[in-house]
Amino acid sequence: MNEYCFEDLEVGKKESFSVRITEQMLDSFKDISGDENPLHCDEAFAKEEGYDGRVAYGMLTASFLSTLAGVYLPGRYSLIQSVEIKFAKPVYIGDELTITGEITETNDTYGLIFLKVTITDSSGKKVCRGKMQIGVKKRG
Repeated sequence: MNEYCFEDLEVGKKESFSVRITEQMLDSFKDISGDENPLHCDEAFAKEEGYDGRVAYGMLTASFLSTLAGVYLPGRYSLIQSVEIKFAKPVYIGDELTITGEITETNDTYGLIFLKVTITDSSGKKVCRGKMQIGVKKRG
């Protein structure tokens, strides 16, 4: 876990990590959220609808932005204040996603950083893109 304080961060700073989507993740997300839409739970239904298989929940995919902020950028001293996300492409079981955040702006008065975020699949195609506003602890 990174421990960046506000003073350690500047525009252009970037962090990334990867995760593979598993069937267990979809099943656990269903249990937590209560979302039983067959697009996410029923392989045959999803294929009948023209997808390659069960489609991962968009909010499961977006949940990795919490890991981005809370573990990588800035890490320990972060508090997410807002997230704006757009889903560009379906995600499936077995997809390896790379979650990347880059600081585009800082606000010294309020101790805020603004990130451009992207989530790409193993072929390099964007499955999600968006923005985050994160409060970061200052030293002292």
